[in-house]
Amino acid sequence: MDYLLQVKIGALIGLFFLTLLFGFIPARVKWFRDTNGTEIHRTVLSLISCFAGGVFLAACLLDIIPDYLSDIGAELEARQVETSFPLPEFIIAAGFFTVLILEKTVLSCREVRGLPEERAPLIPESRNGHAHSHAHGNAHAHGGAVTSDPEGSGHHVHVDFQAHSPFRSFMLFLSLSLHSVFEGLAIGLQSTDSKVMEICIAILVHKSIIVFSLSVKLVQSAVRPLWVALYILVFAAMSPLGIAVGVSVMEARLAAGALIQAVLEGLAAGTFVYITFMEILPHELNSAGKQLLKVLFILLGFTVMAALTFLG
Repeated sequence: MDYLLQVKIGALIGLFFLTLLFGFIPARVKWFRDTNGTEIHRTVLSLISCFAGGVFLAACLLDIIPDYLSDIGAELEARQVETSFPLPEFIIAAGFFTVLILEKTVLSCREVRGLPEERAPLIPESRNGHAHSHAHGNAHAHGGAVTSDPEGSGHHVHVDFQAHSPFRSFMLFLSLSLHSVFEGLAIGLQSTDSKVMEICIAILVHKSIIVFSLSVKLVQSAVRPLWVALYILVFAAMSPLGIAVGVSVMEARLAAGALIQAVLEGLAAGTFVYITFMEILPHELNSAGKQLLKVLFILLGFTVMAALTFLG
């Protein structure tokens, strides 16, 4: 076994276990799972969730989409494909509409069977300058959980940590997992050990924040703890899987491998656009109270990821 292969195997093992470590912190620590705590506890959880939203926004705009556009552009140029039609952007749109159609199909089936489903509006209803929940009073039930109104009956606050759709949580997990496979491919396809270590360290820092944020979103969804653990386990295995596939591709030298990868990246990017702008950010900004502080934490999460991207 040559030294380069040993480095890649070491990167594979390191990525797997460190991702598990950061992913299981929110999943196993009771503090993150408690949604019936004090007002301060709920506020801190909401701000952590906002930070995660900023992380995902940065991952979408600064990482996933640029990587895809670079890869698909290189492939189209290599194959001398010239067209005035914005094909790369169309593939992103295809991923977006695929998730939209799938989600609405699932919701329609649930309605036909008479099953309740979360319905959080993108813009909360307002009356006399105040944001109102769907029920009036100091507390209301939503999704089987009781949410208190910490600011009194004059200002109804919709702070519901069970409002995330399990389907959207699964699509978030799926899109991030696909992207992790492609990150692993970048390591597996390298031909020098120094480049392998450089990319591995960058991915490790980036993925640690991502998996922590993903775990927070899953814990706050109506996803069973066993499934949360399974999601984190599978997600941790995605980058190592990509490394293994990359090593195999280097040996097999598939002609269409890079093009297939680029198209899948585009579909994953469209999926991530949908999840970021239709699920994560609307949910965090949909509830009244501490709006500027929430925006600040979204900006903080975005800034952290932007700084990591800038540092390479």
